[in-house]
Amino acid sequence: MLKSLKIENFRGFQSFELQQLGRINLLVGENNSGKTSILEAIQIFYSRANLDLLSQTMTNRGEMLWNEDQKSVPVSRERELDIRHLFYSHEISLDSKFLILGSDDNFQDSVSASVSIHELDNNEQADLFDLTAENEDLRGLDFNIIWNLSGEHEGFRLPLSPNGGLPINYARRIRRSLKNSTIRTRFVPLSSLTIDEMIELFDQVVLQPEEEVIVQALQILDPAIARIASVGGGAERYRSGMKGGFVVRRSDNDQRLPIGSMGDGIWRMLGLSLAAVRTKGGVLLVDEVDTGLHFTTMVKMWRMLWETAKQSNVQIFATTHSRDCWESLAELVEAEKVDEDEITIHRIERQKPNSAVFDAEMIVIAANQGIEVR
Repeated sequence: MLKSLKIENFRGFQSFELQQLGRINLLVGENNSGKTSILEAIQIFYSRANLDLLSQTMTNRGEMLWNEDQKSVPVSRERELDIRHLFYSHEISLDSKFLILGSDDNFQDSVSASVSIHELDNNEQADLFDLTAENEDLRGLDFNIIWNLSGEHEGFRLPLSPNGGLPINYARRIRRSLKNSTIRTRFVPLSSLTIDEMIELFDQVVLQPEEEVIVQALQILDPAIARIASVGGGAERYRSGMKGGFVVRRSDNDQRLPIGSMGDGIWRMLGLSLAAVRTKGGVLLVDEVDTGLHFTTMVKMWRMLWETAKQSNVQIFATTHSRDCWESLAELVEAEKVDEDEITIHRIERQKPNSAVFDAEMIVIAANQGIEVR
């Protein structure tokens, strides 16, 4: 479990460090302070030589380029990852480099990325690179990314296009397995998980003890929910952004109700609970954890995450802008008599090198005395 995380020259952070990390860590701060970037840094740190996760993150942010291949007839257009946005300067140069360093009591691991001049080996030809590119600074460059984890080293040296982009189809194919890669990481975005992800996770808990955790989580919002089931036929029948693939049965009604008719909160709670129970021994990252949830349900939501995190050895990092959200966490801390280093709130402020840390005791004091931690 991470006890500290240091970030250098990654996205909006020139140098930043999180310390005193606990089992649950709530990140607060103003808009554009970098909370989501911290979640992404943790995901990259634990991605274990899987560039597909980096590709998904950048695609979701719209950090894309179009490379038009003039040699093809008709001209082909290929999407590329605009990697300049991974670096603090939002520029590509031979000085571009970022570092993500994580540690606990027993290890200190890292992932680093840099840009270098491409050196042709014996099997390559110079005409693989467009040396007539308008931007001379981007001719023949490589993107290098290296993981140093548990005594193992793995990395990639990938040629960039004349635009400074990394072809997305190429990046998505690259995945290697480090022998000691056992950390599972799951990212729940603001829009929640997709139908495909939901169905895949649910199929893994059907008729297992975790299925009851899912039902109990949904009962936080609607106590009459008795069962939930996925709908056969696959998720391909649903368009992006739809809330489908599941039906529920209420104790007061024999009809099967589509989950989409139950409101956004039910969908969010389903995603949170599925992600939590299926991230055993790993790290759960949740952007805007309270999305779609009424303040009266948040204490129970935190309790579900807290109990699952303890039972399944999950470390949770979540973000919020909501006062109700962090005060509900304080209520849980006080009710459960949580140890001071098990639940923390970190206030992120731009241009400050460290987060302002509130341990469990300080969280309760702040809530009781009306101190604003955001």
